[in-house]
Amino acid sequence: MVDKSTENRPLSEQELQDLVASSDAGARDPAGGVGMLLAIVAVVWSLFQVLLASPLANYVLPGDLINNSRQVHLAFAVFLAFMAYPAFKSSPRNYIPMFDWLLGLFGAFVALYGLFFYEKIVNAGGLADNMDKWFALAGLLILFEGARRALGPAMAIIATIFLAYVFFGSSDFVPDVIRWKGASLKKAMSHMWITSEGVFGIALGVSTKFVFLFVLFGALLDKAGAGNYFIKMAFGALGHLRGGPAKAAVVGSAATGLISGSSIANVVTTGTFTIPLMKRVGFSSEKAGAVEVASSVNGQIMPPVMGAAAFLMVEYVGISYVEVITAAFLPATISYIALVYIVHLEAIKNNMPTIGHREVKMARTVIGMFSFFAVFAGLCYGSQFPVNAVSAWVPSYAGLIMSLIVCAIYVGLLAFAATAPDLQPDDPNAEEVELPVISEIYKTGLYYLLPIVVLVYFLMIEQKSPGLSAFWATMLLFVILLTQRPLKAMFRGENDMANAVKQGIVDLTQGLIDGARNMIGIGLATATAGVIVGTVTLTGVGQVMANLVELLSGGNLILMLVMVGLLSLILGMGLPTTANYIVVSSLMAGVVVELGAQNGLIVPLIAVHLFVFYFGIMADVTPPVGLASFAAAAVSGGDAIKTGFVAFFYSLRTVALPFVFIFNTDLLLIDVTWYQGILVFITASIAILVFTAGTMGWFLTKSRFYESIALVLIAFVLFRPDFVMNRLQPPFAFVEPAGFTQALDDASVGDEFRLVVSGPDYDTGETKETTLVMPIASEGTSDDHLNAFGLLLLADGDAVNMDEPSFGSPFSSSLGSFDFYGDDPVTIASVQAPVHQQPKEIIFLPALLFLALIAFLQKARISKQGVPS
Repeated sequence: MVDKSTENRPLSEQELQDLVASSDAGARDPAGGVGMLLAIVAVVWSLFQVLLASPLANYVLPGDLINNSRQVHLAFAVFLAFMAYPAFKSSPRNYIPMFDWLLGLFGAFVALYGLFFYEKIVNAGGLADNMDKWFALAGLLILFEGARRALGPAMAIIATIFLAYVFFGSSDFVPDVIRWKGASLKKAMSHMWITSEGVFGIALGVSTKFVFLFVLFGALLDKAGAGNYFIKMAFGALGHLRGGPAKAAVVGSAATGLISGSSIANVVTTGTFTIPLMKRVGFSSEKAGAVEVASSVNGQIMPPVMGAAAFLMVEYVGISYVEVITAAFLPATISYIALVYIVHLEAIKNNMPTIGHREVKMARTVIGMFSFFAVFAGLCYGSQFPVNAVSAWVPSYAGLIMSLIVCAIYVGLLAFAATAPDLQPDDPNAEEVELPVISEIYKTGLYYLLPIVVLVYFLMIEQKSPGLSAFWATMLLFVILLTQRPLKAMFRGENDMANAVKQGIVDLTQGLIDGARNMIGIGLATATAGVIVGTVTLTGVGQVMANLVELLSGGNLILMLVMVGLLSLILGMGLPTTANYIVVSSLMAGVVVELGAQNGLIVPLIAVHLFVFYFGIMADVTPPVGLASFAAAAVSGGDAIKTGFVAFFYSLRTVALPFVFIFNTDLLLIDVTWYQGILVFITASIAILVFTAGTMGWFLTKSRFYESIALVLIAFVLFRPDFVMNRLQPPFAFVEPAGFTQALDDASVGDEFRLVVSGPDYDTGETKETTLVMPIASEGTSDDHLNAFGLLLLADGDAVNMDEPSFGSPFSSSLGSFDFYGDDPVTIASVQAPVHQQPKEIIFLPALLFLALIAFLQKARISKQGVPS
């Protein structure tokens, strides 16, 4: 873990690499035969995962191995954890003690227990016997110790508390509200280790199927040289602007977010170059570190990878990967736009100088960057047309021909790159800093974009599984790493071909090792989080927690969201982002959706999961733990706690955005047309910039107090035009339940009714309410519409009772917790029928006029004073 006792001095390059290693890949790196053995194990793990994701897996690997791939994945992670991570700070770093060898080997054996005894477990119906339970218990203890070493004590402590609750949940010292009957050792171990409900559950499955390939993809892309290329391009585009190093840090970190899912690695990779340059133009050590922290941590919310969270959301929410990254795209993009604006305002406020002697207009830079991303998006989208043409021309050989075309494009781009010298890392502390010139360096790394195009094509156009998409992109990276050096040497007429081939093999091997070592922590985190999820499913404590949070929040949705956010922050102080997301979403996601329905707000499940994830990543920033902030302080020589507080202030938009998209799902591009999506993007971008100006106290000049408040309010209106419009012109009118069928008869296609259903809870017998949304999809009578939703209504005077919905109908799961056979009936408490409402976008006009008024006042003040005040 990060050493928080670091003195206030910049660390050396070696110390920084040790810091990243100890946090992400393990501090121990033995030499000699042992080091070679561990490297071989890491390479074998990477190759196994690549083969598992390939189309050949079912032909090459035994069925038992594929069915138990989660066990194999965990076995590698556990073994390498005890090899790479010392037990204590005082433990040896240059060799592996015998005790660690024993723990690693036995831990790997117990992880593979389900594979070795597959037939026995299947014949027993997945239930543990006396031998199984002791091996399972030993496995859990070793897993917790591995997690303590790799992830810090918090993860192991929290998992131990949950496991203790499984056994001692009926004890007198357990509060009545969460007390349960407890479980025997055999039942608990069966649930946690033998079945797929605990350690070997969804989270570890996602780590096995998807996450490893993306982490490996990032490690290989970085080893190929893409990280340095992206940083150079960012500095070439933005470095000459006022506050340019900070702006380049933001854009560079967004790009390296594709490569590294680790906040700490992001900070150190880009920060070693950007932070000294930021300090040179006038940023304090703390502010320079904070900019790097805010931009690096936000790399985890940027599609398409998003750490491991995007793949977990696919499994937990039950929607496609494309839908997940579509929902995540806009908030992540405008978050980065806001961060660039923050550093721009800091530079303006402090009148910071520029680096270099070139003068380039901001508008030209923005247009240039927008054009680059537009062309890249166009390439990704347009790639489908030649593929379709080849598939129609020679369907049997389409795959082979397209592979040859991609290789030909790669060779062409590599020949183009060979016309310029390879990029070398710059020294940010040099007396004279020469910023890269885009027109001179862009050619050197265009071929790095090819694997990303391939990845995006398979994910978004072909809509293949994330694992298969990453497999094809990784295969292309294998080719690039093996051939880029020899081919460049050939194109340049160099004679040292043998050495170039050898270096290519070394690069690929090191990339495979780096990918495996970076996965140790993620594999252990998802496995250990499985114990917490398993406890929730075994004990039913999730529903108890839901009732408790509902009680504490008083049924207020905003207060509950604040509590969920605080829980994510608190847990995130000790848990990795992925584990934090798994735990909080397992406990709270369903609760927020249910409480939203009770409040008449239909909250999509993906919105809640993104809400939890956003607050989880904030824990990497927030003092007193904030590991990324400590890493940035180690680079800058600043105070770690101050760096964390400044980074939290810079990340306020990351705190505000989740509250916005819970109530305005247009930001997640849910059920919006393409032109609505463009309008949402424009208005959301303006809103986040205005919010940033309000919180920074600077718009065109220094804002007065009331101007800052007005700017924040304008941002709110731009984000939530429906909030204002619904109060001026409500979108629904209340209809008496007895008149509901008549309202349905009069309904038009596209109308949307909201029903508040009230009745006894099946478990507690207490009366509860929920809201159902009933869209009218086709013409028909009231009976037709009710039958389409599986509803049977029974009039009882002025009241309307409801029978249990038919099985498999749209509302069967929403109403599954009601008792339809008790003494008290389930009734329709109220009906809201749609009424005509003006488009909510009209509200943008007064908000923008008010913004123009503030701009006019500040312009007048600037003219009067002569200079910005």
